[in-house]
Amino acid sequence: MHTRALKLLAFVASATGPLAFAQVSQQSYTWENVKIGGGGGFVPGIVFNPSEQGLAFARTDIGGAYRLNSDDSWTPLLDAVATSTNWDSYGVDALATDPIDTNNLYLATGMYTNSFDPNNGRILISNDKGNTWTASNLPFKVGGNMPGRGMGERLAVDPNLNSILFFGARNGAGLWKSTNSGVTWTQVTNFPSVGTYAPDPTDPTGYNSDLIGLAWVTFDSTSGTKGKATPRIFVGVANLGANNIFVTENGGSTWAAVAGQNTTFLPHKGVLSPAEGTLYVSYSNGAGPYDGTLGSVQKLDIATSTWTDITPVSGSDLYFGFGGLAVDLQVPGTIMVAALNSWWPDGQIFRSTDSGTTWTQLWEWISYPTLQKFYTYDDSLAPWIGPDSVDLTLGDLQIGWMMEALAIDPFDSSHLLYGTGETIYGSHDLTNWDTEHMITLSSLADGIEETSVQGLVAPPTGPLLLSVVGDVEGFVHTSLTTPPTQEFQTPKWSTGADIDYAGNNPTDFVRIGSDTGSTLQQVAVSTDSGSNWNIDFGAALNVTGGKVAYSASATTVLWSSSTNGVLVSQFTNAFVAVPSLPSGSIIASDKRNDAVFYAASGNNFYLSTDTGHTFKVVSTLDSSTAPVKIVVHPNISADVWVSTDKGLFHSTNNGTTFSAITGVTEAWAISLGAPATAGGYPSLYAAATISGTTSYFRSDNEGTSWNQIMTQAFYGSISSNPIAADQRVYGRVFLGTNGRGILFGVPAGSAPPPTSSASKTSVTSTIKSSTSSTSAKPTTTPTTHSTTASPTTHSTTPVSSPSPTSTSVAGAFSQCGGQNWTGPTVCVSGFTCVVQNPFFSQCVSSS
Repeated sequence: MHTRALKLLAFVASATGPLAFAQVSQQSYTWENVKIGGGGGFVPGIVFNPSEQGLAFARTDIGGAYRLNSDDSWTPLLDAVATSTNWDSYGVDALATDPIDTNNLYLATGMYTNSFDPNNGRILISNDKGNTWTASNLPFKVGGNMPGRGMGERLAVDPNLNSILFFGARNGAGLWKSTNSGVTWTQVTNFPSVGTYAPDPTDPTGYNSDLIGLAWVTFDSTSGTKGKATPRIFVGVANLGANNIFVTENGGSTWAAVAGQNTTFLPHKGVLSPAEGTLYVSYSNGAGPYDGTLGSVQKLDIATSTWTDITPVSGSDLYFGFGGLAVDLQVPGTIMVAALNSWWPDGQIFRSTDSGTTWTQLWEWISYPTLQKFYTYDDSLAPWIGPDSVDLTLGDLQIGWMMEALAIDPFDSSHLLYGTGETIYGSHDLTNWDTEHMITLSSLADGIEETSVQGLVAPPTGPLLLSVVGDVEGFVHTSLTTPPTQEFQTPKWSTGADIDYAGNNPTDFVRIGSDTGSTLQQVAVSTDSGSNWNIDFGAALNVTGGKVAYSASATTVLWSSSTNGVLVSQFTNAFVAVPSLPSGSIIASDKRNDAVFYAASGNNFYLSTDTGHTFKVVSTLDSSTAPVKIVVHPNISADVWVSTDKGLFHSTNNGTTFSAITGVTEAWAISLGAPATAGGYPSLYAAATISGTTSYFRSDNEGTSWNQIMTQAFYGSISSNPIAADQRVYGRVFLGTNGRGILFGVPAGSAPPPTSSASKTSVTSTIKSSTSSTSAKPTTTPTTHSTTASPTTHSTTPVSSPSPTSTSVAGAFSQCGGQNWTGPTVCVSGFTCVVQNPFFSQCVSSS
């Protein structure tokens, strides 16, 4: 079971802090996706244009919209729209493609209708199939990542007069109409219902207590003539126990409930079969995407106003609702419907060629636990999805789950696409279902990178990148242009929360998960750069999430958990509390001194010299109230950077004193990467507000001056996006997003990555308006897996100090040796000179 994981968004542009301005230049960068290849998130809507062959679009809940290419890949369309202030534009609640002028595309965007998102929604309008956009602001919110986001489509273009659009809103806002191609909108005040259903009316956050509202709008194209408004329109509404499908026969002047309708369930989809004069409707007892235990499929003969129940299964075989629904426009009477939430033993899809009188299905029981599966499986475009072969016994979900998007190509009856909670699957031999009862099921989400990235590490050796990701755990990336072969395994959690490496042993890693209620500990360690992992059995069950730091020699794990405060474990022994640190502290390890850890909370900066067991406040970070990230020089001990809500701070003495970087008024993710010149100081990358500009920056001189490296697209909320700078390639940086996967940026014109070249897209925006951003609440529902592993114990051997070359005394934590060092090599009382690397020895506490 995979669900959409969301990171805490906390973008609050600061107007306070240092008034001085830093020197900022713009540098052109090329940004491309690190290929994961499988989508990685929920795809609730797929729509083919009925008039132009090969034209199709997909919408996602937190990753924007995409256009289908002729080679089955997809092009992202909203990267230049969802800026740091309009991050909620990546939530797409509805999509409409114009059947008359196929250049026209409309999206209803906005992430939440509750307090998670302060912004009202927008209708985005494109006249070139999604290459450029303008916006029409709405006076209410839109919920692309709210419950019921797979219902629809809520937005529709009149197939006879394309200047007319209708949009069914959430949150009690009702039905809206545009008569000028989406530029302006007016409420249809005589529409009978705004919807009464909420998944959990008692939810204090408003997420599940908000009204689902209107679910779909379907024009009956056969009721009108070209050039005139279509008179008959059906609208589905999220009502339980009351009328939920309404119709107008005069273009919206009056409305009435459709007689004889089902009022037991919620109508998820309403799809017209024009040649049959039939409206097909799929129903579920939940709004989805996670709920739904009963449902039905009905058809309405429009001419006779007669309903027929055509539900494919009944009795004990019906333990799910129905979501995705499609008709074959070339072969009237051919329809397909998907189980919305069949979590066991797999998802299910049904197909009928006689208008629902009889059905066949994608799998069926032979005898428990053996299944007959009527498909072969191909995940070559995303081999990590797996399992790669079709197992006739019970195994992992392979067909999918949360299946609300289901579409048959109107020009090709053999072409099927459907969305799941993790990817897009499809087939190019669908009609074989009716002859051989066997199709090829393929992952067809290439180009859709929808993962919610929680953390990134670009180590100095081994793989190019390691990631921890919402819903799909995380990956070792040995290539930037080829998808990984598998997710992290043993243990395998649903969501990875954070990851770190040991500075002196850079093939040693620790990662943590966020699976509340899991039967597995949420800490794992690796000694081979993430190829293999072992559970750290020192962790207690049901301690989850947060941030993690690995000591320089991989002896100690410091864990600022989401549930149990700050914890520490040495040599995989039981984790114990660190009472000297506040819960929620941000943490980091020194990358050369195994005994040293750093932490920050509020404006206090903390230092530990006893492997994280105790901490002391050693300095303050001016007026900061929310420190975000601590990074430490990868080669020199004691050199520390901290980003906060009040700026960026640098220390060269273990945080005993800090210098504020001029011109930086707020900073979020920061990272140190390869220097501009051999042997120089690492380049510093920051997501920050510098000299009044909020963007992504690189400094090659420790923050004295900056290059702005992203000038248009911001990939959502800048405050939630982790950064990992490449320590081997100057100028290359990795950016994790909340819904658009992992990006890597290189200075324009630089050499391509060491594998094949990645595809690039260029989508621009003409949108002028912007709104403020705010926090967005995580909505992850975890899963559990079982596995066994043996703990791994690491040890380190103390290194003796070098022979003295000076009679003076080095102070606490000061340099005391190293190649070409001519200063003092004897430490002040209570400290011992310890070799950190050939170039640097440091005075470390002897206690």
